[in-house]
Amino acid sequence: MNPRRRMRFVGVSTASSSIMRVFPLWSELLGLDADLVGLDIPLGAPPEYYRKAVAEMQGDPTCAGALVTTHKIALFDAARDMFDHLDEFAAGVGEISSISVREGETSGAAKDPITAGLALEEVLADDHFAGGAEVLCLGAGGAGTAIGWYLGRRADTPARMTFVDVDPDRLRHLREVVHAHAPDAELRILPAAEADVTAALAALPAGSLVINATGLGKDRPGSPLPASTPFPERAVVWELNYRGSLEFLAQAREQAGDRQLTVVDGWRYFIHGWSQVIAEVFGIPMDPARVARLAEAAESVR
Repeated sequence: MNPRRRMRFVGVSTASSSIMRVFPLWSELLGLDADLVGLDIPLGAPPEYYRKAVAEMQGDPTCAGALVTTHKIALFDAARDMFDHLDEFAAGVGEISSISVREGETSGAAKDPITAGLALEEVLADDHFAGGAEVLCLGAGGAGTAIGWYLGRRADTPARMTFVDVDPDRLRHLREVVHAHAPDAELRILPAAEADVTAALAALPAGSLVINATGLGKDRPGSPLPASTPFPERAVVWELNYRGSLEFLAQAREQAGDRQLTVVDGWRYFIHGWSQVIAEVFGIPMDPARVARLAEAAESVR
């Protein structure tokens, strides 16, 4: 009898993620005969942590690969030379969210642009930004960069995209990535120490997209917005997190009725993110009908 396959989940607090309840259902639905095994690495870990993690996957004949959260850029920086192949976005952006180990070779991919696009296309019309709506994204890490990359390539490119982050290096990196693929995109980057987020939010036109990509409200409590900060009328407000204290999401929901907001949590982003990586790791197709079946199963244990 062949041993069950394993997929690793590299994160910070993997045991509390909903995927630990969801994956067994998905494994059965997809016929994977596989288990998901968490691997927690602390924030700011030294490079050897990431190299050891990749080496363990490569040395485990039952390991098909891994999904990486939080540590996508750090793992790339520490272990890039351990990969035989990197997809275009992973190589261009400098992050790895999907690892597959197959036939003695290790491949890395960055699925965030696909995931961001699939999630946003469920709530934004094809011409959503045609009327002048803008984007304010709080956070410029891997997810924020992928969102900028996706939005910059839309046919209805936003009139302006503003990104705020505590790390100036992340902002510079985001600018390089977005302009490499969308040189005409109107992009503004603001270091958090210098930004007046309340003023930036107030200046947005109606219908703009506001995103929390900071991680605040998930691994750490809090919101990147001061309390009672008003959102633009008819804004689409996207909280990338689906679990945690979710203060930003609560702020948006409190205003949803009065300001006609469309408020979206990170659940669909979670569904698309995991389904896309599972498709990559196990080499299986992931069409919309299959994603719908997986989403229905996941909802039962949410």
